[in-house]
Formats: sequence, structure tokens, C-alpha cells
Amino acid sequence: MKNTRWQAWETIGLLWTLAAGNLLHFVYQWTGESTVAGLFAAVNESTWEHMKLLAVPWVLFSLVEYIALRTDGVAAPRAAGLLAGLAAIPTLFYTYKGIVGQGYMIVDILIFQVSVLLAFWVSRVLQKGRRLAGGAWTVAGLLVLLGIWAVFLLFTFQPPELAIFIDPVTGTRGIG
Repeated sequence: MKNTRWQAWETIGLLWTLAAGNLLHFVYQWTGESTVAGLFAAVNESTWEHMKLLAVPWVLFSLVEYIALRTDGVAAPRAAGLLAGLAAIPTLFYTYKGIVGQGYMIVDILIFQVSVLLAFWVSRVLQKGRRLAGGAWTVAGLLVLLGIWAVFLLFTFQPPELAIFIDPVTGTRGIG
């Protein structure tokens, strides 16, 4: 894979994930709470649904990137990057909120941006070093990416009774 082509894809992916993630925060509300929109967008203000803002654009772009680049060194690093970004969102959110005692919208937005950057950094390091390349890693990466999206879909409709799923504004969980 040519380095410039790969770098272009990664730059497009970063911009896509940042833009789509920010827009998906509002899509469910903009569509009158459409169930179809809920498959892709945050359906409430819970930490889990904010994690979906990273997961959905990331998975969609990763699948497109994997098909377009036709290389075995993409899927597993992208899965690892996504896991790192998803772990960062609640870790940073609950840490700062625990220290400060309340949430601030600007900090919440910055946490999303930092988590996206972390996810891309992890993915880039692993891809650049050709770590996690090969057929088995590709299959594992694709399964992890699709599995993560499946979990987000499931928990949109049937969220567990855990604090991470509770909307702090309304006290509700998921839709339905």
C-alpha cells in the first residue's frame, strides 16, 4: 500500500469521524426521534450514547477503507483503535466529572475530540508498523468492528440497567 494513499485515507477518516460524530449527536432529535436514525445516532445524553458517536462513523469508515485499500493490515488496527477511543470516553468523562463535581459541555466535546484522535493514533501506529496484519488478524478485526456495532444496536433498544446507559437529563435509557 502506498504511504501517501494510506495517509490520505486516514486523514479523510479522521475528518469524517469528527464531523459525523458531532452531527450524529443531533440527528435523532432532528428526525423526530426516528427509530432508523437511532440505529446510527445518539438517542439520549447517556455516556454510552456518546460513545456511539465514535463507534458508528468509525465502523462505517473502517469497512469502506478496508474494501478500498484491499489490504490485510487495516481491520485489526482499526478495531484496536476503536477500542482505545471507546475506553477513553468514559474514562476521561467520569474522571473529570468526579474531580470537578459537574459536567461542562465544552469539556464533553473536547473529550470526544481527544478520544477520536487517540483512536486514530493507535490505529495509525499499528497499521504503520504492520502489526496485526495477516488473514487471521483481518478476520478478527472485522468481527470486532461488526460486533461493536451490533452491541451498540442492541443496547440502543435494550440497554442494561447500568449508570453508563442512563440519560442524566431525563433518567431514561435507550429507546423503546
